[in-house]
Amino acid sequence: MTDLANYLTLTTRVDELCRATSRRLAAEIACRPGCDACCRHLSIFAVEAAALKAALTRAEGERADLIRSKAKDSAPDGPCPLLHEGLCLLYDARPIICRTHGLPLLIERAGEKSVDFCPENFQGVASIAGSDVIDLERLNAMLATINAVYLKASPGPERLTIAEALTD
Repeated sequence: MTDLANYLTLTTRVDELCRATSRRLAAEIACRPGCDACCRHLSIFAVEAAALKAALTRAEGERADLIRSKAKDSAPDGPCPLLHEGLCLLYDARPIICRTHGLPLLIERAGEKSVDFCPENFQGVASIAGSDVIDLERLNAMLATINAVYLKASPGPERLTIAEALTD
């Protein structure tokens, strides 16, 4: 397996950031197990695909078979193939976007910066402190750099769908 150390370091830091943000904003966050409307079939960076594939190799028996079956039968515009009964089958290996989803994210669209979050969260909140907003552009830049380093060591497509990562 190609070295995933940089990516795993990033996921550890992202998880720490998300846990701290979630703790501070717990009263305003509706996300919970079973809340899966955001769990769509996405394309992910090759390094994220490799991490999912590695997690799948560690999965055992019926769970691994279920994941492979769901990935094989998934629709590109449908729910995430890792979604089963409202939960992620490879939660600990989920991509970065899944780790941050629902939290307040600083995004840029058409040159305009704004804060985006799940519409179920922060209802009735007039403002969110800047220290509680995750800079998604900065995070994506780090992820893209880690992916570029990964691809130098393990050439292949830059992005794959989650199903491709699990069936390739």
